[in-house]
Amino acid sequence: MRQPQDSVGATDGGSPGRPMRMETHGLDVIQDAERKGTPRTLFWPWFGANVSVLGLSYGAFAFGFGISFWQALVAGALGIVASFLLCGFVAVAGKRGSAPTMVLSRAAYGVRGNRLPSVISWILTVGWETVLTALATMATATVLGRLGWGGGTATKVVALLVVAALTVVGGVMGFDLIMRLQTAITVITGVLTVGYVALVADHIHWGTVSALPAGSAQEFIGALVFMMTGFGLGWVNAAADYSRYLPRSSASRGVIGWTAFGASVAPLLLLVFGLLLAGSSPALSKAVAADPIGALTTILPTWFLVPFAVVAVLGLVGGAVLDIYSSGLALLSAGLPVPRYLAALLDGVLMIAGSIYIVFFAGDFLGQFMGFLTTLGVPIAAWCGIMLADLALRRRDYDEADLFRPHGRYGDIPLPPLLLTLAATAVGWGLVTNSAADWLTWQGYLLGPLGLGGRSGAWAYANLGVLAALALAFLGTLLTGRRRVRAQETREPSPAAGEGVLNR
Repeated sequence: MRQPQDSVGATDGGSPGRPMRMETHGLDVIQDAERKGTPRTLFWPWFGANVSVLGLSYGAFAFGFGISFWQALVAGALGIVASFLLCGFVAVAGKRGSAPTMVLSRAAYGVRGNRLPSVISWILTVGWETVLTALATMATATVLGRLGWGGGTATKVVALLVVAALTVVGGVMGFDLIMRLQTAITVITGVLTVGYVALVADHIHWGTVSALPAGSAQEFIGALVFMMTGFGLGWVNAAADYSRYLPRSSASRGVIGWTAFGASVAPLLLLVFGLLLAGSSPALSKAVAADPIGALTTILPTWFLVPFAVVAVLGLVGGAVLDIYSSGLALLSAGLPVPRYLAALLDGVLMIAGSIYIVFFAGDFLGQFMGFLTTLGVPIAAWCGIMLADLALRRRDYDEADLFRPHGRYGDIPLPPLLLTLAATAVGWGLVTNSAADWLTWQGYLLGPLGLGGRSGAWAYANLGVLAALALAFLGTLLTGRRRVRAQETREPSPAAGEGVLNR
C-alpha cells in the first residue's frame, strides 16, 4: 500500500515532512496537477471510516428482526457488500469529473434542480455524524463509569466536547488531516479490535446461537434492507468526494473494487463476531439497543476498558470526520455561499446540538435510529438510482464548467429527474414503517392498498420502500434519460470557465 502522502486527497500538504494546512477546495474541480494516487489508495479512507466497533452492534440489530444466525449472516453480508458496491459505482463519477459528489449530481438534476437532493444529502450526513458523535460520547461515559471515574452528566459533557472537537477539527481542516487521521485510525483500531475479540471470545456459546429460530422471508428482507441503509446507502451521497483526487486515467474497475473492498472488509468481520456475541446472550443483545457501544464493555475485564474506549471513540470519529467533511460540501451544493470550512463548522454546531438531544434526552436510541435510517434511506436510494443510471448512460467525462453554469448543457431545473425522485420517494415511504418512532407512524400508507397486510401485516417491517425507490428511479432514468444525455454529449465544449458560473 502507498502511504498517505501519495493517497487520495493528498496535496503538497499531505506529506508527513511538510506542514499541515487547511484545504482550500470547496465545490471547485480538482486540477490535473493535484490529481494523484491510484485506486488502491481509496482503501484508507473507506476502511478507516467503517472499522468502528459499532459493526459489532449490528449483530444485535439484525436479531431484532426475529431471524436466525444464518439468516442474519446472509442478510448482513449481502447488505454490506451490495450497498458498498453502489458506493464504488458512484465513486467512478469522482474520477470522471474531479468534483464533489453533489456537484456531479448536477449532470442529472440540473445546476439548481440539484439543490433538492443536496439538501437531503446534507440532512443525512449531519444525521450520521450526530449519531456517531453521540455513540462515542455514551461509550466514553459508560467506560469511565465502570472505572469509577465518573459516568454522570459532567462526564458526558466532557466526553462530548472532546469527541466533537476531534470531529470538527478534522472536517474543517479537510483532506490533508483526514487522510493522516484515517491511516492512524486504521492501524490503532485494527489492533485493538483484535484484542477485544480475543478477550471476549469465551462469551460465545454456539449451542445458544445455533438454536435461534429462523424468521420469515419478510423478516429476512427487513434485516437485509436495514443493513444496506446502515452501511453503504449511508455513504453513496459522498462516495465521489474521495475519488475526485484520482487521475482520470485511473481504472474504473479499480475505483469500484477498492472502494467496496475497503469499506466492506471490516464491517463483515465485525458483523460475524457481533452476531455470535449477541446470539449467545439475549441480555447483551437487549442492552445494545439502548447503548450500542457501551453495552459491549460489560463483558470486558476492567484493565482493557481504557483501550476499548480508545478504539470505540477513534472508530466512530473516523466515520464522523468523513461525514462532516461531506456534509459541508453538500451544504455548499445546496446553495450556501460560504467557504467550505465555514460550512463544516456550521454542521459541527448542529452535530453538537443533535448529540446533546440523543445523549441527554432521547430515551429509545434504536427506535429513533432505525426510523432515521429507513426514512432518509428512501429518498437517498431514489437519488442513487438516478445517479447510477445517469452515469451508466454517459460515454464521455463531465463537462466541468457546465456543472456550474445554469444555462449550460446540464440545464437549470429539469423537471423529469425531480418528479421521478419525488414519485419514487412517495412510493418508498408508502412501503416502510417506523412504529418505534412516533413521528414516523404516517408511513406505510401503501401496504394496505397493495395487499401487503397493512401497517401490522407480515410485510410491515420488510422496508421494501428502500428497494422500490432505488429500482424505480434507476429504471425510470434509463427509460427516459437516454435522449437527454445524448443531447448533452453532442454539444460543443463549454466556453471559458468564468462565464455564467453559479456558486463555484
